[in-house]
Amino acid sequence: MHNSPSSSQTVRFGAFELNLRARELCKRGIKIKLQEQPFQILAMLLENPGQVVTREELQRKLWPADTFVDFDHGLNKAINKLREALGDSADNPHFIETLAKRGYRFIRDLQDSLGQIRSLLVLPLENLSGDPEQEYFADGLTDSLITQLARVSALRVVSRTTAMHYKRIHRPLPEIARELGVSKIVEGTVQHSGGRVRVSARLVEGTADTPLWADSYERDLRDVLSLQSELARAIVKEVQVKLTPQEQEQLARTVTVDPEAYEAYLKGRYYWNKRSGEAVKKCAEYFHQAIKKDPSYASPYAALADCAGVAGFWSFASPVEGCGRAKAAALKAIQIEDSAEAHASLGWATLHYDWDFSSAEREFQRAIQLNPRYATAHQWYGHCLGAMGRFDEAFTVLKHAIHLDPLSLIVATSYAGISWLGRRWNEAIDQTKKVLDLDPNYIAGRWALARSYDCLGSYEAAIACAQDAIRLSGDNLFFITDLGHAYAAAGQREEAVRILDQLQEASKQRYVDGCFLAQICAALNKNDEALRWLEIAYEQRASYIAYIKLDPWFDNLRSDPRFGDLLRRMNFPS
Repeated sequence: MHNSPSSSQTVRFGAFELNLRARELCKRGIKIKLQEQPFQILAMLLENPGQVVTREELQRKLWPADTFVDFDHGLNKAINKLREALGDSADNPHFIETLAKRGYRFIRDLQDSLGQIRSLLVLPLENLSGDPEQEYFADGLTDSLITQLARVSALRVVSRTTAMHYKRIHRPLPEIARELGVSKIVEGTVQHSGGRVRVSARLVEGTADTPLWADSYERDLRDVLSLQSELARAIVKEVQVKLTPQEQEQLARTVTVDPEAYEAYLKGRYYWNKRSGEAVKKCAEYFHQAIKKDPSYASPYAALADCAGVAGFWSFASPVEGCGRAKAAALKAIQIEDSAEAHASLGWATLHYDWDFSSAEREFQRAIQLNPRYATAHQWYGHCLGAMGRFDEAFTVLKHAIHLDPLSLIVATSYAGISWLGRRWNEAIDQTKKVLDLDPNYIAGRWALARSYDCLGSYEAAIACAQDAIRLSGDNLFFITDLGHAYAAAGQREEAVRILDQLQEASKQRYVDGCFLAQICAALNKNDEALRWLEIAYEQRASYIAYIKLDPWFDNLRSDPRFGDLLRRMNFPS
């Protein structure tokens, strides 16, 4: 997706072309007048596409310490001049995003004069083993290859979620290329048998279906990671992109892995991608198997952190077994390999287990620095920013996550969820309906819709959506809570009390997030009981309590000094 101007003197984006040597900006060949400071700002943004250039960095570069000038006024004026030249808007940016009080980010794809920026789709590798049980292996190799290629800054690689939508869909490649806006497509097959793996792949010019390269690789399963790296290097060479020294080192890294550990890891990822409660439990078992077989293999630790963190958030697991375990696994993964995935998981766990918002933010920023195209890092960072009330930044980050992974249901649902937290309920409903258009049975979509209808007073619709979520989830307590709140808000007190009793009884046998009971109690105006359950949630280290500062369902508790005291103890940023 992105490339820095250091690799070329001419950089193209949209209809524009920036010539660094001539210091000229042109639009469709017509020169556009641009003053020196806006020009330098644009050059700095293009040097760091997709990443935040802070106000402090711009100040050091353009307004040295010995310059007597109103920096804020000067920077705002220069940014406005630059946007004017690009025909851009701060409210609806196509090129330059503002991150309030932090800096700016260039968000458009780049193409330099050598054509080195390449957009790439890796179609799901076809399983040739003849055994449907081996499907996890082909999907896992596809996933790993996409992850490796996505770390190359000069490539825009279509996300795994979007790529998987084309599994077993045999459509003309030019049609797919146009649909996704990619120039190159990788397709291939995989066979796994008797401790050996064989991958055949070919690279084609997407718009014309012209073959560019093809090769086959066969290895012992122990050397499958080296096979993946070799295949990724071959693709990068053929699409002729420039690698940074760090990227060269990453792709050159050759390690061996215990075959049983690798297979367990791929099986875990296969179930992880299903995202259901039962699947999350099953994937954790496989990741534990992989770690036991090969404790030096980093990927299962990062994957276990993902799995445990999400299980904790959705209350499939207690805080200790969920985000507590996620934190430990992520720290171990980072010890072995400094990866974006591990830092993002550590950020998620830190947010929901320690409620350490500043540390969580640093982890998400590190993840994005390591891999600017890792959509999950942007998605989870959006949660962190939303929990702190920095909604403008949260929505900017979440929109970027959707841009990176446009067909991901969970990324889009996160946008809806943070819209709900930010009291943008109609927007949350619009976003959720887009999700349910892709999958009418998507549980989290029904949940987000139920909450938004509830807050808008559409209680009949809220109750129906909550009932759908309960049915589809197999009676998950997370969604039962929403039904109880909707009943209480609708004045159906008897039904709400029945659900409250159900949750209280369940809490004697298993973990139940105290926030769930507090939400229903608050809706029933049982404020003392609501505050008692919030104290229990605090003692539990409950995941959901990270959002209570802005949760609209706790509005009637905000004037109570006990609620204010709880927020102070949680160290919410001011």
